[in-house]
Amino acid sequence: MTDLIVRLVTAADAPLFERVADDVFDHEVRDDLVRAFLDDPRSLMAVALDAEVIVGMASGLVYVHPDKPNQLFVNEVGVAPPYQRRGLGKRLVSTLLDQARERGCTEAWVATEVDNHPARALYESLDGVEDSPPAVIYLFDLAPSASATTEADGPEHPPRDGVQRPPTA
Repeated sequence: MTDLIVRLVTAADAPLFERVADDVFDHEVRDDLVRAFLDDPRSLMAVALDAEVIVGMASGLVYVHPDKPNQLFVNEVGVAPPYQRRGLGKRLVSTLLDQARERGCTEAWVATEVDNHPARALYESLDGVEDSPPAVIYLFDLAPSASATTEADGPEHPPRDGVQRPPTA
């Protein structure tokens, strides 16, 4: 494996997303969404590059609330299987955390499934502390109902927790 570069991406880096290793993102990368993400000043993404191919990423969102200092929500971390278990996820998330500090964030947080042991080990290795008592996450499906969509609307949105459920009647 060559030396990997880990860095934040900007709008000028949109062409990098034309070469992404398998399993870094959950779905196919779309040019329009890449541009929208990179143009949003509160969206952050660190990528790992191997010979100009994105082999890992961590994304987050700096958010503002009327009664709290800026915080970072770490949204997602993805590393291509051949690059896993080499400290790359830690480098990616550390890059996000460093940028959040520079932007005045006083706290960062992330949610993961209880049985996602690799993710939990990653966050613990970065001195993340598991919240107690554990939070309960509610999902709200905001996609149009299946009966109201057509093939032209595109694929059905999968649940954010990644669990495939049978269609409802």
